[in-house]
Amino acid sequence: MPLRVLAVASEVYPLVKTGGLADVVGALPAALAKEGIATRTLVPGYPGVLAAARDAEVVHAWPALFGGPARLLATRAAGLDLLVVDAPQLFARPGNPYLGPDGVDWPDNALRFAALAQCAADVAGGGIAGDAPDIVHAHDWQAGLVPALLHYRGGPRPATVMTLHNLAFQGLFPRELLSTVGLPPQAFSLDGVEYHGMISYLKAGLTLADRLTTVSPTYAAEIRTPAGGMGMDGVLRLRAGALSGILNGIDEAVWDPARDKELASRFGAKHLARRDANKAALQARLGLAVDPLAPVFGVVSRLTLQKGMDLLHDALPMLTGAGAQFALVGAGDAVLEDRFTLAAQRDPRRVAVHVGYDEPLAHLMQGGVDALLVPSRFEPCGLTQLCALRYGAIPVVARVGGLNDTVIDANDAALAAGVGTGIQFAPVTQAALEMAIERTLVLWRDRAAWRRLQSRAMACDVGWTRPARRYATLYRSLVAGRRA
Repeated sequence: MPLRVLAVASEVYPLVKTGGLADVVGALPAALAKEGIATRTLVPGYPGVLAAARDAEVVHAWPALFGGPARLLATRAAGLDLLVVDAPQLFARPGNPYLGPDGVDWPDNALRFAALAQCAADVAGGGIAGDAPDIVHAHDWQAGLVPALLHYRGGPRPATVMTLHNLAFQGLFPRELLSTVGLPPQAFSLDGVEYHGMISYLKAGLTLADRLTTVSPTYAAEIRTPAGGMGMDGVLRLRAGALSGILNGIDEAVWDPARDKELASRFGAKHLARRDANKAALQARLGLAVDPLAPVFGVVSRLTLQKGMDLLHDALPMLTGAGAQFALVGAGDAVLEDRFTLAAQRDPRRVAVHVGYDEPLAHLMQGGVDALLVPSRFEPCGLTQLCALRYGAIPVVARVGGLNDTVIDANDAALAAGVGTGIQFAPVTQAALEMAIERTLVLWRDRAAWRRLQSRAMACDVGWTRPARRYATLYRSLVAGRRA
């Protein structure tokens, strides 16, 4: 009988997505199935999720769940085995799953994700007859209460794993909600959920899960330091023995340049010349000058300070002054959106900006740009650089977190050894970024060297096979430890 895992997350690709969390939660189950792990994923019943769950079976019900009744639906959609919390009073809201129409967090997010956690804890405790999981795997702060609820409820329970995707988001709420969200008074303590006088859903998971993972080895080290720990470094140092960094992967069926229907021309590492048609198509679509002799630098990203987008904006004069073009697909901070939009208006043949996320355009970007810029101040793992490697778009990345773990700097020694796959830079400053762009341009002008670099990038293992094997090993060790 396969090991059974209940994954708990606030989003899952392709049903609902705001970032890389959804991609990971959506892709990992198929990879785990090859390791003999059966995964069911518990998600909120947002409108888009319920639309995909039309043939669902009701497997549990709650007469009252934070303002109204709720049902638990079991279904299979988009290749995933899902459990869906159908609670209209909490989740029947269009648009972003976390933000209201004004762009501000929904005021009842504490209750919405406490409900998700309570449903998960009920399922873990045998709420579906004969279908209790062996492992509960909680993802990010929205599921952080799950290990805490199971801990404080006492009695037999599955082993718990908490994966930290981004320490910047910590789920902080007033202490007065402690009993409302199902926690006993003793939970509000330094070794519980208390964080500077508030409840932290993230700390709940970090403190009380059996094992912790984050999404790259370098990030696992960074977050245990005051510089990278965002106030949680003390907790993470205390739990260092339970913490490991497991790199993310990407779904190589979704991200496959040889079969990608969003590309103007499909290609592989042995047919890189076919890639040139995608560059021309991208230039034409975005209104850039269609010029094969102009290197195109691209960005597919949230527009935030974390992602270093302010540094990149300020480096645009240097980039375009060197004869390069710039293309951006992303959304985020309104000030940054406006700054990039204005830059495009000033120089539309060299700078193109698409505000908003567009999945098909993101694929054409990966298949068409010459280099992909990821100047993040911190980056737990990053997925966009993995897609870039797969598509032969040379990643130019800050030497932080998972960017450090997935891109080999093409310095002279690496080039001589035939192992470089991209460009790294440090520190994360405008000057260092500009020097990295200069290095990229020097390499790009040597067409033979550039093709070799692209071929090595495309040969990188960016899929889920190795990460899934590590998760499977972790799960089995936990189950074996509990049976011993």
